[in-house]
Amino acid sequence: MRLLEKMCFVVLASGLALGQATAPNSGSAGSGSVSDELKALREAISQQQQQIAQQQQQLQTLQQKLDEKNSGKQPQQDASSSSSAGTSSSNATRMAAGTPHIANASLNTTPAATATMAQETEKKESPLSFRIGGTDFTPGGFVDFENVFRTTNTGGNITTPFGTIPFVNALNGQGQLSEFRSTGQYSRYNLKITGKYGENRIIGYIEGDFNGNDANNALITSNPHTNRLRLYWGDFRRGNWEILAGQTWGMQTPNRVGLSPMPVDVFVPIGEDAQTHVGLPYTRAAELRVVYHFSDQFQWGVAMQNPDQFVGAGFVTFPAGFNPAANSAPVQQLDSGAALTVPSLFPDIHTKMAWDSDMNGKHMHLEAGGLITSVKLANQTFTVGGTPTTLAGPFLKSSAIGAGVNGAFNLELFKGFRVVANGIWGDGIGRYLIALSPQTVIVPIQTGPTTFIANPNLVRAGAGIIGAEATVHKSQFGAYWGGNYAQRNAFADLTAANTTGAPISCGPGQPLLNKPCIGFGGTNSANTANRAIQEGSFDWTQTFWRSPQYGAVQLVTQTSYVTRAPWFVATVPTLQPKNAHLVMAFVSLKYVLP
Repeated sequence: MRLLEKMCFVVLASGLALGQATAPNSGSAGSGSVSDELKALREAISQQQQQIAQQQQQLQTLQQKLDEKNSGKQPQQDASSSSSAGTSSSNATRMAAGTPHIANASLNTTPAATATMAQETEKKESPLSFRIGGTDFTPGGFVDFENVFRTTNTGGNITTPFGTIPFVNALNGQGQLSEFRSTGQYSRYNLKITGKYGENRIIGYIEGDFNGNDANNALITSNPHTNRLRLYWGDFRRGNWEILAGQTWGMQTPNRVGLSPMPVDVFVPIGEDAQTHVGLPYTRAAELRVVYHFSDQFQWGVAMQNPDQFVGAGFVTFPAGFNPAANSAPVQQLDSGAALTVPSLFPDIHTKMAWDSDMNGKHMHLEAGGLITSVKLANQTFTVGGTPTTLAGPFLKSSAIGAGVNGAFNLELFKGFRVVANGIWGDGIGRYLIALSPQTVIVPIQTGPTTFIANPNLVRAGAGIIGAEATVHKSQFGAYWGGNYAQRNAFADLTAANTTGAPISCGPGQPLLNKPCIGFGGTNSANTANRAIQEGSFDWTQTFWRSPQYGAVQLVTQTSYVTRAPWFVATVPTLQPKNAHLVMAFVSLKYVLP
């Protein structure tokens, strides 16, 4: 309308100007002057139409350049627009920003301002999003009022200690007592930071909750639950290459979509247990990841992840010469769950490829990968029957390298119904299985007639989950079964003094000796040396109310049955159970930010 008004104004102004420029004459002179005025008016209109057409062409060219710039492409050069770039760029800025007053646009608008104003018109990811410069900040999270009931007293909080579920005949009575807990400590916050600068796309992400290491008196009065860092990473992508650095879900954790590090794209059962689920391999650790996107469907990544020489608390029995109580060298070099840091040979190396497809509106995800891990020790020799104080001679180094394979799929068979599965198997991967089995044991290797040296020997283990998920209107259901298995790695301690009584065998096919058994899962080993742990669960999340502007209110429930079976169960007393088990139920009322 403004353009049409201006055209009319130009026509009228041209007519008035011509009328004033022509002196009034009589007869034929008047007739000639009218003809001249009409001719001049037609010429003025024709020139104005040409100018309008030229301006429209310039606006279209600049709009095309702006669209190409926002999509990450290099704008094409157009000679017809180069002579008037200043004027038309400001007009394009106003058009992209939705301003109808094209003729009043500032001629001093810069290309950077043009891109910024155009980006401001993009749909926000959340009503809480805000922009600083060319970067978007999107806060998120949820407020969680969680309740958990367990039929045995695990001694844990909302994070279930699967590996130490008490037996019903435990001397301290834990297996005879139930527990109930209510807390808000699983409430979570996050902040997503995104920006696109030319061809470079950058994403930053931070996430935390209040499920950290509480003080022993935390539950008495004030419940000052400790804030903890869950995730903190930056992701850079240019073209087909993507690089991530920071604390993230490890690459051995299954994905729902591609190799994306975003929590929503990582496979975790929909339940409420902060310890996820038996059978899920995972870490949240420092990682450097490089991914190449061959296409929108296929990508391949390699990552270096922070290592940890893990043996667990009470999982492994060491040679007598390297008694943990004596604080000997191998114990200082291995993480028993109490060491803040331990040495390492090299970072754990992970690789994984993923294929995704959306056929007929149904999402399919397949992935496969592997990992390499290591252990290294430096020790002096030890004399048979001696004590750790008799260590002598030069330090000798020994090491072991382990590897594993993993795979997963997430298939939408029909709209709203998915089947899911994942599995992992390898040597020395125990800490990735929710730390339910050790990475290594210590084998005494004979170096002389009466001398030995400690040597690491990796424990073979595996885990997996199979399940189904369904979404029906505002309800989401999940049913899963998961299991962990750790292979026995036990042997006689040749460095120990002979025992009295009948000789024993430390495992199938091993000789009977008057020596104690050491390693993992041998005769007389602790009942925390678990052969298998299994969990079946049913999860239900009901959304009562949801608004794009204000968030959602949900009821999250989980019911699980867990059982664990150690490698060794004493025959005395005769009523000694073969496994420990529990039933637990979670009920959580949750408000999720939009």
